[in-house]
Amino acid sequence: MRGVLLGRAGGRLTALLPGRGDLAEVRRDPRRDLLAGLTVAIVALPLALGFGVSSGLGAEAGLATAVVAGALAAVFGGSNLQVSGPTGAMTVVLVPIVAEHGPGGVLTVGLMAGVMLVVLAVLKAGKYMQYVPAPVVEGFTLGIACVIGLQQIPNALGVPKPEGDRVLVVAWHALEEFAKHPNWTAAAFAVAVAAVMLIGARRRPTVPFSILAVIAATVVAQLAGLDAAKPIGDLPSGLPAPSLAFLHVGALGSLLAPAVAVAALAALESLLSASVADGMTVGQTHDPDRELFGQGLANIAAPLFGGVPATGAIARTAVNVRTGASSRLASLVHAAVLAVIVFAASPLVSKIPLAALAGVLLATAIRMVEVGSLKAMAKATRSDALILVLTAVATLALDLVYAVIIGLAVAGVLALRAVALQARLEAVPLDHGDHSVEEHALLAEHIVAYRIDGPLFFAAAHRFLLELAEVADVRVVILRMSRVTTIDATGALVLKDVVDKLNRRGIAVMTSGIRPGQRQVLQSVGALELLRLEGREYATTPEAIRGARTYLECAGVMPPPPAQSPRPISEETEETVG
Repeated sequence: MRGVLLGRAGGRLTALLPGRGDLAEVRRDPRRDLLAGLTVAIVALPLALGFGVSSGLGAEAGLATAVVAGALAAVFGGSNLQVSGPTGAMTVVLVPIVAEHGPGGVLTVGLMAGVMLVVLAVLKAGKYMQYVPAPVVEGFTLGIACVIGLQQIPNALGVPKPEGDRVLVVAWHALEEFAKHPNWTAAAFAVAVAAVMLIGARRRPTVPFSILAVIAATVVAQLAGLDAAKPIGDLPSGLPAPSLAFLHVGALGSLLAPAVAVAALAALESLLSASVADGMTVGQTHDPDRELFGQGLANIAAPLFGGVPATGAIARTAVNVRTGASSRLASLVHAAVLAVIVFAASPLVSKIPLAALAGVLLATAIRMVEVGSLKAMAKATRSDALILVLTAVATLALDLVYAVIIGLAVAGVLALRAVALQARLEAVPLDHGDHSVEEHALLAEHIVAYRIDGPLFFAAAHRFLLELAEVADVRVVILRMSRVTTIDATGALVLKDVVDKLNRRGIAVMTSGIRPGQRQVLQSVGALELLRLEGREYATTPEAIRGARTYLECAGVMPPPPAQSPRPISEETEETVG
């Protein structure tokens, strides 16, 4: 048995590794991929630096993540177009972890999250991303954009970052400090860089205005000798040697919950980004399990080099697609170019003003908000608008994982409510069949037929089956169940309770059209046995009506039928009344 399980696990792991098809894709159009990778690297550089600074581990951590995680995710990931690295969403989660556990805690969390992602990939959990509703994703994105923007307030205003991990509180204290000691130079740099990026993107979307604006701000700060424009500071001229010195086994228990949060966010954002890339192209489809596997390996390796946890980056992936990338070679080139910058240009990069990076991230946060999508979602239904707002507020007030859980929970409850409202119970006229007008009138006086449409489950069962228990002035109730789409244990129990109550009042209950797939549930709670006790379960409604007539004859309510044989009911008639 153990050998079989190991064989299955080995087979799943092999399926997650790169294959010959990936190599063939890389060889298809290398020139376009090289150009796309270079463009993405230029866009990614200020973002990697900025998110590294925002996380609390420094710009060098952002660069290490972009190089190491970017390369491994490109090779082992499930998307040909995905670009991975440090992201704003992940930074939001890391800030409180740094405050509570320090830099070593963040590296440990990243390593643990990477292992979790690999396990999720082996368990084939990637497919469940499709069940996240669009309003949750939109609210999540809106909340992240707000948090990223608030995180940049201290650097944008050139004031020391206040203590705390709640972005609203930190931003407010930064504003108070700026009011006391204003640093207009830093504020001007941040506003200028953000304005150049936003205006330039509208007029020339193919030009990398982020790096141009950062270079211009750095040149101005150096030539003018502006001390108020605080630079990034010294950076190492290369990646550190891989090390596990940060890992403390005794701290693993306390870091388990943050690691789960980081793994969940990495899976959600990476699969969402890969889906966005698929939607922007024709003929490209990502493998969600391979994507989780690639992100897992990337997050296992990045902490060894001092990098923060990584995810697929929607903004960089979109640039990659728009510049013509066709294979994972572009993502590899992006990582390689950043590595060259780390080794060759770290003295120049260290002079970039922090306020300029804050401007880059402010512009990124603004561009994350798709006003058209938000308006469309808000106008769709009240439920969608409620889910979007709740998820966004929870992201801002709590944290990202709780926000997604709350959004999914509310969406699930509203979806159940919508499904439950589809269930209907309505009285239907009896079929005339072979009965005379007088016989039919007599039947109608003593028999009532109800048709159940839709799901018979916990959210809907009590609403109408308990109403059914109040039926009066009849001798027989026929339940037509051929249109019941699904039934659960709660629905079966309520049905059994209703049948029992009606039987005790002297009202016979007969059913027709129970589907084979629903018998197991009814059997498990004893409802089917109760119906079969006196032979009151029928395949079709005409048979149930004949059974009801026989029952009334035995009770002396109806006269016996004429001696001639009744006309057989055609299949078409059964379909009409069944």
